[in-house]
Amino acid sequence: MSGSSHGHTPAAWTGVIIAFIGFCAAGAFMVMANPVGFWASMAVVLLGGVVGAIMRAMGMGQPKETHPTHKVAADA
Repeated sequence: MSGSSHGHTPAAWTGVIIAFIGFCAAGAFMVMANPVGFWASMAVVLLGGVVGAIMRAMGMGQPKETHPTHKVAADA
Protein backbone atom coordinates (compact mmCIF):
# COMPACT_ATOMS: atom_id res chain seq x y z
CA MET A 1 0.00 0.00 0.00
CA SER A 2 2.90 2.32 0.41
CA GLY A 3 2.93 3.53 -3.19
CA SER A 4 -0.80 4.02 -3.64
CA SER A 5 -2.98 7.04 -3.05
CA HIS A 6 -5.76 4.92 -1.53
CA GLY A 7 -7.87 7.04 0.79
CA HIS A 8 -6.03 10.31 0.21
CA THR A 9 -9.05 12.21 -1.09
CA PRO A 10 -11.32 14.89 0.36
CA ALA A 11 -14.22 12.42 0.32
CA ALA A 12 -12.31 9.81 2.32
CA TRP A 13 -10.89 12.26 4.83
CA THR A 14 -14.24 13.98 5.43
CA GLY A 15 -16.15 10.73 5.83
CA VAL A 16 -13.59 9.28 8.24
CA ILE A 17 -13.36 12.44 10.34
CA ILE A 18 -17.14 12.65 10.73
CA ALA A 19 -17.36 8.94 11.60
CA PHE A 20 -14.47 9.27 14.08
CA ILE A 21 -16.16 12.16 15.87
CA GLY A 22 -19.38 10.15 16.10
CA PHE A 23 -17.48 7.12 17.37
CA CYS A 24 -15.74 9.14 20.09
CA ALA A 25 -18.99 10.76 21.15
CA ALA A 26 -20.74 7.37 21.23
CA GLY A 27 -18.01 6.04 23.52
CA ALA A 28 -18.39 9.00 25.85
CA PHE A 29 -22.18 8.64 25.95
CA MET A 30 -21.81 4.93 26.64
CA VAL A 31 -19.63 5.65 29.66
CA MET A 32 -22.14 8.28 30.84
CA ALA A 33 -24.97 5.70 30.49
CA ASN A 34 -26.88 7.95 28.09
CA PRO A 35 -28.58 5.73 25.48
CA VAL A 36 -30.13 8.63 23.55
CA GLY A 37 -26.77 10.33 23.10
CA PHE A 38 -25.18 7.00 22.16
CA TRP A 39 -27.67 6.31 19.38
CA ALA A 40 -27.53 9.90 18.16
CA SER A 41 -23.76 9.52 17.93
CA MET A 42 -24.16 6.25 16.03
CA ALA A 43 -26.31 8.18 13.56
CA VAL A 44 -23.37 10.60 13.15
CA VAL A 45 -21.12 7.61 12.38
CA LEU A 46 -23.51 6.54 9.62
CA LEU A 47 -23.71 10.13 8.41
CA GLY A 48 -19.95 10.04 7.86
CA GLY A 49 -20.37 7.16 5.42
CA VAL A 50 -23.20 8.91 3.61
CA VAL A 51 -21.26 12.17 3.32
CA GLY A 52 -18.21 10.30 2.01
CA ALA A 53 -20.31 8.49 -0.59
CA ILE A 54 -21.99 11.72 -1.72
CA MET A 55 -18.65 13.49 -2.02
CA ARG A 56 -17.24 10.56 -4.02
CA ALA A 57 -20.26 10.76 -6.34
CA MET A 58 -19.55 14.49 -6.75
CA GLY A 59 -16.06 13.67 -8.02
CA MET A 60 -14.08 14.32 -4.84
CA GLY A 61 -13.08 10.68 -4.44
CA GLN A 62 -10.40 8.65 -6.14
CA PRO A 63 -10.98 8.24 -9.88
CA LYS A 64 -11.49 4.64 -10.99
CA GLU A 65 -8.59 4.72 -13.47
CA THR A 66 -6.02 5.51 -10.75
CA HIS A 67 -7.10 2.75 -8.38
CA PRO A 68 -4.40 0.04 -8.17
CA THR A 69 -6.83 -2.88 -8.60
CA HIS A 70 -8.21 -1.37 -11.78
CA LYS A 71 -4.68 -1.03 -13.18
CA VAL A 72 -4.01 -4.69 -12.52
CA ALA A 73 -7.27 -5.74 -14.16
CA ALA A 74 -6.51 -3.57 -17.19
CA ASP A 75 -3.02 -5.08 -17.58
CA ALA A 76 -4.24 -8.69 -17.41
